[in-house]
Amino acid sequence: VQLQASGGGLVQPGGSLRLSCAASGSVASINVMGWYRQAPGKQRNFIAAVTRDDGTRYADSVKGRFTVSRDNAKNTVYLQMNSLKPEDTAVYSCAAGTQVGANTYNMPYWGKGTQVTVSS
Repeated sequence: VQLQASGGGLVQPGGSLRLSCAASGSVASINVMGWYRQAPGKQRNFIAAVTRDDGTRYADSVKGRFTVSRDNAKNTVYLQMNSLKPEDTAVYSCAAGTQVGANTYNMPYWGKGTQVTVSS
């Protein structure tokens, strides 16, 4: 499975961005796609995930501001980010794999990250 992310950039605080991640290859093997982010000097953290049947889960830090969705026909996952804050600045990476528990995923496939910078 190959993942190609796009949509990052520079945005002012309070602004919005939408990230996209398209999967190709053996996509039938995956049933969950998600987003993670890593800020400079910090560990990579889970942001959001969506299952094939549209079940979603979010990190507390983005609940109410970010929305994850997927288009199964296009094998693409989206992350709509609203009300962006400077602390949302990070490299955002998409991932794909399988759900192995209620809130646990095995994500062996990763796309190249895309930079999101929130600054005035």
